[in-house]
Amino acid sequence: MDNIESPIVLGVSLKLYLDVADTMHWAQSVSKLTRTHPAIAQGRVRLFVLPSLPALPAVKDAFRGTPVSIGAQDLFWKDRGAFTGAVSGTDLRAVGCSYVEVGHAERRTIFGDDDETVGRKLAAALRNHLTPVLCVGETEKSDSAQAALETVHELESALTDVVPSDGGHDLIVAYEPRWTIGQTQPASPEHIGRVITELRQRLASDHRIRASSVLYGGSAQPGTLSMLGRKADGLFLGRFAHDPKQFALILDEAAALNNSQLRMG
Repeated sequence: MDNIESPIVLGVSLKLYLDVADTMHWAQSVSKLTRTHPAIAQGRVRLFVLPSLPALPAVKDAFRGTPVSIGAQDLFWKDRGAFTGAVSGTDLRAVGCSYVEVGHAERRTIFGDDDETVGRKLAAALRNHLTPVLCVGETEKSDSAQAALETVHELESALTDVVPSDGGHDLIVAYEPRWTIGQTQPASPEHIGRVITELRQRLASDHRIRASSVLYGGSAQPGTLSMLGRKADGLFLGRFAHDPKQFALILDEAAALNNSQLRMG
């Protein structure tokens, strides 16, 4: 999605940084902001939030009546069965989720999710009418050409189990170079732009995908969106958005970028 008239997409994963009480304080503050912010009301900025699982129903209630969508940070690839501790896409959809994150680097390194597992989870999300937020990104710092090759390969692997559907699937890809996660600064705009261009081209050629957005997410923070312009379709945010005041800055930044692009168009 690189049309300048398309909305800027912002996603926030709360990971496990906040307890339920702090999560609710954050959700109530951001909900109040989204109810009054013209960019959200007019659809020029689209927002989704991924809280921890125990807080999910309460966060959904906090955003009731707003255009903000809610999702989960993971799912299992089976819908039913003897899978202790697992959460299915069927149940996530039933409690009001619209999105689910798949393939984050922390899931890969800490919980052992490999390419096959990520592919199964992606297919399960689509089967249950959830929009996957697929995280991809090179492991080590390298030049942009090598990073693009590795990242596109990761995307293709994740799409292996996806079956065509009438009308096609919606997909969000979050480009997160793993060497930037947890750092103070994101990758350079030139590096990000090269990789995202390759990802967009690969997605555009896939007949199974109806609509896609490619976000940037490695240490994304206030200032990143202005730096990138429309090299990305938006941001996938972590800890830098966990302060409502910092998130408000990013939301204002997205609105300003959208306005400037519309004037140029």
